[in-house]
Amino acid sequence: MKRIFLLLTAVVIVVGAGVLIFNGVKKLLPAIGEEKAEKEPETPEELLLYYMACIEDGKYDEMYRMLDAQTRSEISEEAFAERNKKIYEGIEAADVRVTVTQAQESGSQAATVFYDTTMDSVAGEISFSNQAVFLKRTGEEEGYPYALVWEDSLIFPGLTAYDKVKVTRDEAARGTIVDRNGRLLAGRGTGSSVGLVPGKMPDNEEGLPGETEVMDSQAELGGETAQSRVEDTSEAVEAEEENESVIRLAELLGVSTESIRKKLSAKWVKPDSFVPIKTIQKLTDQELMAEYPSEETIRKKELQDALLAIPGVLITDVEIRDYPLGKAAAHLTGYIQQVTAEDLEKHPGEGYRSNSVIGRSGMELLYEKELKGRDGCEISIVDEQGNKKATLARITKRDGETIQLTIDAGLQQALYEAYAEDKSCSVAMDPYTGEILALVSTPSYDSRDFIYGMSQTLWDSLNEDERMPLYNRFRQKLCPGSSFKPIIAAIGLDTGAIDPNEDYGNVGLSWQKDASWGNYYVTTLHAYDPVVLKNALIYSDNIYFAKAALRIGEKDLTASLDKLGFGQEIPFEISLAPSQYSNEEGIDSEIQLADSGYGQGQVLVNPIHLAALYTGFANDGNVLKPRLRYQSDAKPEFWLEQAYTQDTARLIEEAMEQVIASPHGTGRSAYREDILLAGKTGTAEIKQSKTDTTGTELGWFCVFTPQKNADRPILLLTMTEDVKGRGGSGYVVGKSKEVLNYYFSRE
Repeated sequence: MKRIFLLLTAVVIVVGAGVLIFNGVKKLLPAIGEEKAEKEPETPEELLLYYMACIEDGKYDEMYRMLDAQTRSEISEEAFAERNKKIYEGIEAADVRVTVTQAQESGSQAATVFYDTTMDSVAGEISFSNQAVFLKRTGEEEGYPYALVWEDSLIFPGLTAYDKVKVTRDEAARGTIVDRNGRLLAGRGTGSSVGLVPGKMPDNEEGLPGETEVMDSQAELGGETAQSRVEDTSEAVEAEEENESVIRLAELLGVSTESIRKKLSAKWVKPDSFVPIKTIQKLTDQELMAEYPSEETIRKKELQDALLAIPGVLITDVEIRDYPLGKAAAHLTGYIQQVTAEDLEKHPGEGYRSNSVIGRSGMELLYEKELKGRDGCEISIVDEQGNKKATLARITKRDGETIQLTIDAGLQQALYEAYAEDKSCSVAMDPYTGEILALVSTPSYDSRDFIYGMSQTLWDSLNEDERMPLYNRFRQKLCPGSSFKPIIAAIGLDTGAIDPNEDYGNVGLSWQKDASWGNYYVTTLHAYDPVVLKNALIYSDNIYFAKAALRIGEKDLTASLDKLGFGQEIPFEISLAPSQYSNEEGIDSEIQLADSGYGQGQVLVNPIHLAALYTGFANDGNVLKPRLRYQSDAKPEFWLEQAYTQDTARLIEEAMEQVIASPHGTGRSAYREDILLAGKTGTAEIKQSKTDTTGTELGWFCVFTPQKNADRPILLLTMTEDVKGRGGSGYVVGKSKEVLNYYFSRE
């Protein structure tokens, strides 16, 4: 508990007709955990303040030492400590403030101290006025000059020895996460709780522990009578040898027999109790009735049958946190877990308890405060029959909020299915509002596995998988390859370094500036004429953009990229790796500068950042701020106003239309007769050196609808690893076409 603050203001002691006024307490009270004070408490008011201060560190023995002889004859020290401990710690009393309002002597042997108390509790602030009676000790008695006459009402006015202080909790429902159309992404679902009924287990003659009076939903604190104040509990008895049912159940559920035995030994367990062991995926009626059940359904049915064959096993429905899209949205939604001791220490006073859950990643973590809500709680005094006598404090329950995202669940699912077997990530957004329509990283994991209980085997397999399913690729920075060329083109045009109509001349498929480059050459895949900007984008000419970067120069290129958000935090709800153009402060060689022109060198770009930069070509040069939180009246918000001039944006957009429409365009496979598209492909080489033939390739494709009046506007950017030998960026174009076909044709 926090430090108890003691206040003594205008204390009036009435002695006959005389009045003595104390304006404060100097060093009268020993501070808890510190050296003893210069002066011990002597007067009744000082003793009261000291008594209340002892609550802070649970010094119930010291409090008991202050009681008068009659009180100590009626209640043992153990019962006294237990009563106070249960109540004060049960309500989580903290920051207790005491103000003495008056101290009045009653003859020469007694004094009454009137005081006000305010304290924080699990149900909010508790305030009350009270009084305490002190008796003057005789010369033969040891201890302080005055002894406290203790009654239960000293804890709370009106509390008797036969009453209990009850804490009743009303658990708040965690908020849901939904897509733009209200489709559930994370929220309430139904699972199957697998458990044991001890009385129906064979060989269960060992006995079970007794019942405790403290339950999950409510706790009754300090309820012993004056005659019997020690709670009667019985010890848990464990079987000497593991029950066969326990062994078989542990094997099927992937848990330890020790964990099962521990749950069976809990104090609340009775022979007819249902003791939950683990939650598994529910086998739905639809799955059971399926004419051609999936492999997953068959597996779930076999597991359920095997579990029910174990004597004592029962399966019942239980409410769980569900993620309907499963692996398709796991990196986006994240997951929740039970709080740990570290969580409770990190979030004091925020309403977390040992059985609470907390968001660990994704939206569950990002919007934890909004999703969590606030549990309702009431602290009351109840009599022996359970009737409420008084309410001491109450907090009204507030359920968590519904978080609506800009995500299109159908598009999210389609992108996941298209790239499920690849190491890939995709960003889909509305190019005219900045709304993110999908964020996918593959391969993936299932958020529900953290709800059902992640087995060690599954956890190890996820961590040891070389494809890294736990790795969130859309948060990283990656080599963009030729998908970066439109950005270089825009910088070249706006700095005046590039004349779009200048013919750079056909130099073949390899080129170097001069002999100073040694054996280093820039290579490209296609020869064409004339070598002007538009054709360079259509054919994705590395040599053209290497020359363009050299003309722009290191100073103007790095300054322009700085203005486009490189090296800066990207304004987005999710934390993203900042893009870079160099591992150092600048670009330190001509070769690195030339390579940067076609997205190689040391250029690394976050996919969401790159997608946002492409919105500038669709919005007259204004780069939109990407956003994930849905608004019914979505309006575009500029992140980088006039990142490119209007003429530059239009010229590059028209060239990217030809990347799709031209028979020579690298994105030709995505061409449609019915919908105008613009885009750019990219293949990034990831290798140790120019001569390395063992490296891999990243394939990129960014495509968007360049007309604001499009029925279903979209900007789709995808990166896929290991496309070498699989068609390079052409592999990504083909997959993206499948997704666009779904998006444009659905009802």
